[in-house]
Amino acid sequence: MEFTTSKHAEDVIREREISRDWISLALDAPGRVENDREDPALLHVLAAIPANGNRVLRVIYNQAKNPPHVVTVYFDRTQKGTL
Repeated sequence: MEFTTSKHAEDVIREREISRDWISLALDAPGRVENDREDPALLHVLAAIPANGNRVLRVIYNQAKNPPHVVTVYFDRTQKGTL
């Protein structure tokens, strides 16, 4: 899936060595989708990443933008083994 990223997301992707392919995987085939608690325009998608030990990647993006605009992304330790 095509997407854009915020400056913060770009920094996190680089620092944490998160593959853009993994972000696409999460956006295309999430294991779970959650609404943001504060901003109705934001969605959280979670996906297990087999290439990274099945760690759960959380991608937070603005669904009102076309293409989707990724605000932040990180491996969510609290979701280990949930997907």
